[in-house]
Amino acid sequence: MAESPKEKIKRLLLIAAVMSLSGCANQIPPGGGDIDRTPPEIVSTYPLNGTINFSGDYIELDFSEYVVKRTLKDAIFISPALDGEPEIDWSGTSARIYFPHKLKTGRTYVVTIGTDVVDYNNNNRMAHAYNFIFSTGPKIDRCEITGRVYDKNDDGVLLYAYVKGDSVINPSKQKPDYISQTGKDGTYKLLGLSTGEYRVFAVNDQFRDLIYNEGQDAIGVPYKDVFLSDSDTLFSHLDFFLTKSDTVKPRIISAVMTDRFHMLVKFTKDIDSTVIRTGNFSVFDSTDNLRISPLYAYSVYQKRSQAVLVIDSLLKTSDNVSLTADTLRDLTGNVFLGDVTGADLSDRADTTKPAITSMQPPQKSSDVDYKNASFNFYLNDATDSSAARKGITFADTLGKGVPFKIKFPDDASFTVIPSNDLKPNTDYQIKINLKNFKDAAGNYYDSVFVYKFSTINGLDFTGVSGSVENSDSSDNVILVLQGTGKSNDKYTRKIGPANKFKFDRIQPGKYQLWCFSDRDSSGTYSFGQPFPFVPSEHFSFYPDTLNLRARWSVSDIQLKFK
Repeated sequence: MAESPKEKIKRLLLIAAVMSLSGCANQIPPGGGDIDRTPPEIVSTYPLNGTINFSGDYIELDFSEYVVKRTLKDAIFISPALDGEPEIDWSGTSARIYFPHKLKTGRTYVVTIGTDVVDYNNNNRMAHAYNFIFSTGPKIDRCEITGRVYDKNDDGVLLYAYVKGDSVINPSKQKPDYISQTGKDGTYKLLGLSTGEYRVFAVNDQFRDLIYNEGQDAIGVPYKDVFLSDSDTLFSHLDFFLTKSDTVKPRIISAVMTDRFHMLVKFTKDIDSTVIRTGNFSVFDSTDNLRISPLYAYSVYQKRSQAVLVIDSLLKTSDNVSLTADTLRDLTGNVFLGDVTGADLSDRADTTKPAITSMQPPQKSSDVDYKNASFNFYLNDATDSSAARKGITFADTLGKGVPFKIKFPDDASFTVIPSNDLKPNTDYQIKINLKNFKDAAGNYYDSVFVYKFSTINGLDFTGVSGSVENSDSSDNVILVLQGTGKSNDKYTRKIGPANKFKFDRIQPGKYQLWCFSDRDSSGTYSFGQPFPFVPSEHFSFYPDTLNLRARWSVSDIQLKFK
């Protein structure tokens, strides 16, 4: 029986629907297969890399797979910067980017697609930033700057390059002239630069607004400006450490009496413990017109944003009382002078007895170095140091006494320091008679606390030695051996004669070796500042991780000060 025209149309529509479903099904990855871990790549561009005399009004990118469209918008950077936002049109895995205005004539342009682009299947990020160059004139500018950002979050950091001219460069106010981005290994390239002088910053730009936001974004400041010429077109090893600028001054949040003797003071941020001293604080009772100095003062252990003042004068809860701090200094050196806050009072009795709450090294440690040892003890309350000194003894387990010194960093902690080196592979104990540790209320424990530890045998150390190349005495080089394992041990040494260095008595493990020019003779690395511009200190890393084994020193390391 012949098929009617109506039935033929139905059959054709059914076949088309089946083919359409089959085609859709082919785009779905089979269940149970391997997870897609392949990062997306750019397989071609328009114009081609190196094109000259370009006159188009768009560029085009072809990706190796489908990518999340919105991630390209924040990942594409065109240098020199364009006025306005480009528009993006998509067709499958291709993106066409239209310029908001006609490009300038006779200019080299660099297009950077950063690592923020992720694929559609599994959110895999691009492994490296992709760059291509074209020119609207007859030649390509070939100057470039390369380097690396050293930071825990070194992937996707933006590089801002500014052409130095007559105007002052302030990255928090000006967008850069050229932009690039680091890859997974922290390396970067600034390409297509013309001859001239540049200032470059590395910025972990949280908002991707191409403006450095102080206090929000971490920034790396260069150790020098870069000059590029026709005879010197490449500047390499412009490396960066990132740091967050902190210009906020500390303040007092509150001052609350937890009992009639103790006032807990909370600050807006961590405070330099050297200002937590009785002479730096005063309590004023305006009701009785009475100014009182604290008897004791100390930082709360492992809470640098808190301190405790011990007041031995009775304050009536009905009185109007305020606390004054003459100087508050945070850990980055910001200072606030003469901060005042009201105090909440209490007449609650103090019945808590002073006790040792923490020790460094911990109780029963078996790996204490017998050379240059020191032992830190932290209390839950302040005590009279002169009485406390008399309650401490130090001896080995055979009872042979050990001469020692005692230091009190504040009124609720003390450090025991042997006068001479201890013996290797030996058991020791420090006895602390808590009867000598009375608080302001007269509370104390009638007992002896025994702290025990053992020294190492001294045979399992390692070491590393070598020389620093391309440096002179004016560089004032300091070397840093930084552990990469759980212990995170850190050792520093000054460079010796003939640019030699030696680290000995090092705990075995994996380490990174680097050095820096201690320009300000502070003994620590200085990050510089972006504005007003202060250059950072020049540093250089040894390229390989050092695996330092027990009883086996590594020698003849050559660290190039690039």
